[in-house]
Amino acid sequence: MTMMKEDGESLAYTPQSILDTDLYKLMMQQAVRRHFPETRALYRFTHRDHNIFFPRNCVYVFQKSIERFRDLSLTLDERDWLEKTCPYFTKEYLDYLAAFQFNPDQVSFKFVPISEDGECGNVEIEAKGLWVETILWEVPMMACLSELYFRIGATDWSYEGQKENASQKARTMLRAGCTFSEFGTRRRRSFYIQDLVVATMKEESEKLRGQGNFVGTSNVYFSKKYNIDPVGTIAHEWFMGIAALKGYEGANAKALELWQKTYPDSFLVALTDTFSTKVFFQDLAKDPDRARKWAGLRQDSGDPLEFAPAAKAMYDSIGVDIRTKNIIYSDALTLEKALKLKKQCDEIGFKCSFGIGTFLTNDFKTKSSRYTEKSRALNMVIKLAQVDEKECVKISDDPTKNTGDKAMIECVKRLYGLSS
Repeated sequence: MTMMKEDGESLAYTPQSILDTDLYKLMMQQAVRRHFPETRALYRFTHRDHNIFFPRNCVYVFQKSIERFRDLSLTLDERDWLEKTCPYFTKEYLDYLAAFQFNPDQVSFKFVPISEDGECGNVEIEAKGLWVETILWEVPMMACLSELYFRIGATDWSYEGQKENASQKARTMLRAGCTFSEFGTRRRRSFYIQDLVVATMKEESEKLRGQGNFVGTSNVYFSKKYNIDPVGTIAHEWFMGIAALKGYEGANAKALELWQKTYPDSFLVALTDTFSTKVFFQDLAKDPDRARKWAGLRQDSGDPLEFAPAAKAMYDSIGVDIRTKNIIYSDALTLEKALKLKKQCDEIGFKCSFGIGTFLTNDFKTKSSRYTEKSRALNMVIKLAQVDEKECVKISDDPTKNTGDKAMIECVKRLYGLSS
């Protein structure tokens, strides 16, 4: 056990900054603080790959690493940068963030052995506390677990060729005229690889000015480091939490209304698939003024090639010009998929852009195969499970991405007229 403790300290992940997170988490924290400051929340980890397990020592080191988040706080330099770069953050919110500290006591862990020797298994993780506090655990906690898994468990890989891969991906997107951003914090292989990818994207975009557009990164720390725009949109948990608190009838409209009160003139890109895109489009079509006000839509599950035609039909039905709208695609993107979607949007008349995550920050091959076989990224999420002890659910356009209590999912499906 002494050896394990020594390994735990030497292998532990050290977070670099409170800004090493995605912009949307800070935006959502500000919105939650304004509208639901006393609401309590429970977040729960889900690992979707049922045949991939964590080494016991990886989970042990993960627990040691989470303790290190206690020492993070916003620096004066970071506060000044946020004030200048992100005018949508109020002084009151930045005061709150400056005083904020992670509380590792909110996070609980359980290792569940699977192997005969008890050294490999699953991990159960929950974060519980005020919503406005626990909301910041998701992104850095996932990034921490991913980095430790590939440092301690799945070690058959290297950084060889990663700079060249990132350059090639950037050049392909830019030369095709694509607008894109880097969305890879949560499931990155390491802090180092995201740093390398963002630096490379910026470098290639400066070489190929006028050919496509690399608009920035979701990661606030790297946005500051490389002087590029932080980018983000509304997330599933906003819809999930509001539906649980205020009722599922008209939940999409309630969520959009409260978001618009917080950000009346920016970040009005709607995520459509919390309770299925079909239901979202039905709800949005009931309010043509809101459909005109919001700049666009984000596609995050289901068949992406079906999305733009369906969106066009919805906008056409209420007389909204689709040439004024943007679609952001963010679901498991590859170069081939992005280029097909751009071609389709060009033909239909939508502007489009791409938020690319795992394909940029966790696209590796195994050393043992001489770099011919894929070293798979972790397929994991941390989702809002409860608010004020009310169950939260997500009904995705991809049934494998549904999350929440099964009985509640079926209840909400019946309410929305969705088939099981």
